[in-house]
Amino acid sequence: MQRIVVPGEKLSEKQLRIENTITDANGTYSCILGSFDEQTLSLIPLEGLWQPRNGDTIIGIVEEDRGTTVTVNLNAPYKGLIISKFLESEIKAGDIIVSTIKELEKGGTAILIRPKVLGAGKLMSVTPSKIPRIIGKANTMVKQITDGTGTSVVIGLNGLVWLSGGDVDLATAAILKIEEEAHTSGLTERVKELLDNKKMV
Repeated sequence: MQRIVVPGEKLSEKQLRIENTITDANGTYSCILGSFDEQTLSLIPLEGLWQPRNGDTIIGIVEEDRGTTVTVNLNAPYKGLIISKFLESEIKAGDIIVSTIKELEKGGTAILIRPKVLGAGKLMSVTPSKIPRIIGKANTMVKQITDGTGTSVVIGLNGLVWLSGGDVDLATAAILKIEEEAHTSGLTERVKELLDNKKMV
């Protein structure tokens, strides 16, 4: 069972280790506005900015090649920076890339490694806090979209999603549905129904 919780609301009488919560002797409390699943004991933020971490996979747009460094727009208050020694292939301004955060510098700059240019496709932006729902447990939700549309889906934890091939419009519709209904139960079945119905049209 899922329910909407507000900051300070008690989630459990037990002391649980869940992100965005605090605990005391009387139980566990939410620090955010979110959707709490009592079965899986997961708390999904309903809003909020992406907080970068080492190892995050991101999608970004290359802004400028300065010779020794390349700056990347991460669709966030943070900047991405690729040092020339981490460049494995040619990258130019305007390219859309998928990359990994190696480390964070003071001031909010993310040092990126293993950048790969994504070819022709569609870039869409979603609320970063909904990304875990779009991916699903063990990639189940994104696999359902890929299998149901034939579309290649690359997801950045910073809220950017890249789609290529297959039925991109149907894949987009499925992702938007997940974003809008991330706090509800039975979503996997409704997304499957959307994909099955659209494929029959």
